[in-house]
Amino acid sequence: MGFGLNEIPMDKLTFYTFRFFIFLFRFLPFRFLFGFADLIFHIIYYLVGYRKNVVFQNLRNSFPEKSGDEISAIARGFYHHFSDMLIESLKAFTMTEDAVVRRYKYNNTEFLDDLYQKGQSVICIAGHYGNWEWGGLASGAQLKHKPVGFYKPLSNKYVDDYIQQTRVKGRSKLASITQTAETFKMEYGEPTIFYMVADQSPSSPRLAYWVNFMSQDTATLHGPEKYARIYNFPVVFASAKKVRRGYYTVDFKMLEPEPAKTKTGELTGRYMKMLEDVIRAKPEYYLWSHRRWKLKRQDK
Repeated sequence: MGFGLNEIPMDKLTFYTFRFFIFLFRFLPFRFLFGFADLIFHIIYYLVGYRKNVVFQNLRNSFPEKSGDEISAIARGFYHHFSDMLIESLKAFTMTEDAVVRRYKYNNTEFLDDLYQKGQSVICIAGHYGNWEWGGLASGAQLKHKPVGFYKPLSNKYVDDYIQQTRVKGRSKLASITQTAETFKMEYGEPTIFYMVADQSPSSPRLAYWVNFMSQDTATLHGPEKYARIYNFPVVFASAKKVRRGYYTVDFKMLEPEPAKTKTGELTGRYMKMLEDVIRAKPEYYLWSHRRWKLKRQDK
């Protein structure tokens, strides 16, 4: 006896819809998909107005010196890029590791190779800039270190299980942010590079480090600095650049070779300054729809 749509749990129905789009994307070339991304842009920017209030407020606060026309131009650029990101993220489920590497290249990895030869694991801090989703996928074939990326598990367990099974390429591994401490304690049999996208708004203002970021008093996560100082792993910053639609490069910069010798908050401040420099150069590629500045210092 078959099931009607009203008899299928919503989580499963969402999962089946998700898998259908993944199936379609397997066969569609990027030139067609980016045409679809242009359609998505018009829907979310002009028709739906997805988080427009958040995006424009973030931009106005971050660039008080810019005119209304300049802010609008950055916003449109962001929504174009955001639409590309949606397409690229879905396409990634069916791309081979080689296909991702052709579109997401790591530069200047020599000093990381030297650390690997010395048996040193590394913490790599990145931001929600460019296409962070492809970063972990492209690392296994380009780095000697074993890549371990942290992610936030989804509430839909069917989609989350599928992501864990398909979103890891080659030697890479995904780890839940709820198991960060356990993940750092694990023995991987070789030097490891721990990827941490660290510019989210913290859940607890009490534990946050506060820095000036994008012209604003900003609460930042304490985790990356905490584990860097505990294990004294060298910390590098991944500076991403969008070359053109569907193509990215990343340059690695040494943030701190000996974190245990730094003062509290020092690493975080330097990381946020590096990220700000990247954003100010090409602001349209940052995730402006995130409620990055929802916490205020008085919330402590």
